[in-house]
Amino acid sequence: MGLEMIEAGWLSILPPLIAITLALISKEVYSSLFIGIFSGMCIYCYCTERSLLQAVTYVFDMLAGKIGENGYMIIFLVLLGSLVVIVTRSGGSDAYGQWAGKRIKTKISAKLATAVLGLLIFVDDGFNCLTVGTVMRPITDKCRISREKLAYVLDATAAPVCIIAPISSWAVAVASEVEEAGGLNAFVRTIPYNLYAILTIVMVFFLSVTDFDFGPMEKAEACGSREGEQGAEKEAEKDAAAKKRKGTVPDLVLPVATLIVCAILGMAYVGGFFEGKAFTEAIGENPTAGLTLGTFAALVVALAMYLPRRIMTLREFMTGIIDGIKTMIPALTILILAWGLGGVCREMIGTGFFVSHFVNAVNLPYSFLPAIVFAVAAFLSFSMGTAWGTFGILLPIVSMMCAGSGGSAILIPALGATLAGSVYGDHCSPISDTTILASTGAQCGHLRHVETQLPYATLVAVVCFAGYLVAGFTRNAWITVAASVLLLLGTLAAIVFRKKGRKAVG
Repeated sequence: MGLEMIEAGWLSILPPLIAITLALISKEVYSSLFIGIFSGMCIYCYCTERSLLQAVTYVFDMLAGKIGENGYMIIFLVLLGSLVVIVTRSGGSDAYGQWAGKRIKTKISAKLATAVLGLLIFVDDGFNCLTVGTVMRPITDKCRISREKLAYVLDATAAPVCIIAPISSWAVAVASEVEEAGGLNAFVRTIPYNLYAILTIVMVFFLSVTDFDFGPMEKAEACGSREGEQGAEKEAEKDAAAKKRKGTVPDLVLPVATLIVCAILGMAYVGGFFEGKAFTEAIGENPTAGLTLGTFAALVVALAMYLPRRIMTLREFMTGIIDGIKTMIPALTILILAWGLGGVCREMIGTGFFVSHFVNAVNLPYSFLPAIVFAVAAFLSFSMGTAWGTFGILLPIVSMMCAGSGGSAILIPALGATLAGSVYGDHCSPISDTTILASTGAQCGHLRHVETQLPYATLVAVVCFAGYLVAGFTRNAWITVAASVLLLLGTLAAIVFRKKGRKAVG
């Protein structure tokens, strides 16, 4: 847009707060995000003595700019939506559902299978949500698992897994921000201190194995997966012709496998791996471009598999592509608006700098730094809806704060706390792209996904805060992890026994 960023002070935190509050109250996310963007532009124009009409112009300038900056992501999503529709209409998804249904017959096994698949696809969080959701949604529907629970498992095994995987786009992004602290080596050292990622994975498996839920998620599960069942019925009616096409399991597996393999190769190719760059550096250069190449390759493989065997005609294949694009329009609309709001906060009114300056001004002992940094990163990431933007702002500041002799020993725990807080906000913010893609992958109502997973994510965050107090005073990763895991499991056990006690009394 060519405009200089200003420091709007406390006014800079109003746009994200307005958007999030309106979304939670009205249950309508599109207008809430737009009002958040417009309020940010009004603040900018007020501080720079520009007119209200100029604020309206800046809104659309920002949205147009974000569409251009994220062009590869948009193309990737529409191609992936097309692939999902085409594979479903080929009968491959139905065939896979019947095959897996014979082996995955319980809710527990379906949840565990979803979580394990989420752990295996760790290269990119958005890719994780959409791919695992596509493969596992028919299975979880048949096992009467609510779409809300599926969305939580997708979200909890996306960013939390990527942020502790040394070979991922996230690892490269973090390493580039902490070059002075050791780059990728520093990132690896932060893994034991990334308590939110570790505890979230522990919680997912605990809830899956025990088949236990609480809060809004319990109500969603108790409804008998009504949304999932209705969604499955609609898909069955819409794609009844798919069963007549006699699709097979390979009709699903081969395109998805092509997508995974070619996406990784695509990221390496775009990043210059075949020209001599290190693999870990190459895949983080432009991951969405690689994902786009992988998805296109999967569509080509599907075309080569389906047309010669007359599973579908060329006209039906192209119709599937258009219908797939249509299914992604709601998610793309939310994403574009969320990108716009993040752009206003980061690039125009200085939300991140206001929060980071506040942290820098707090003069507390170094032992409290990890806990404080975690809380600030969590708030900032939740407000802006981006983990990358949050740790991009805070990591250099935390490094500078720990540069003195007194803070060098606390550097790695503080960096780990920064990443953990960033992921918490990214995990549960209604304007986070990962949260949006998780609800899209599960085909769950977006705000229902936010509402049902928020208590789970927040419980883990509270335990993390206590864990970072332990880390600040012990500065021992294994003691910190052990204490945090025991505290989380103890808290969950207390909730379980309390609920059983209430049922017994009742």
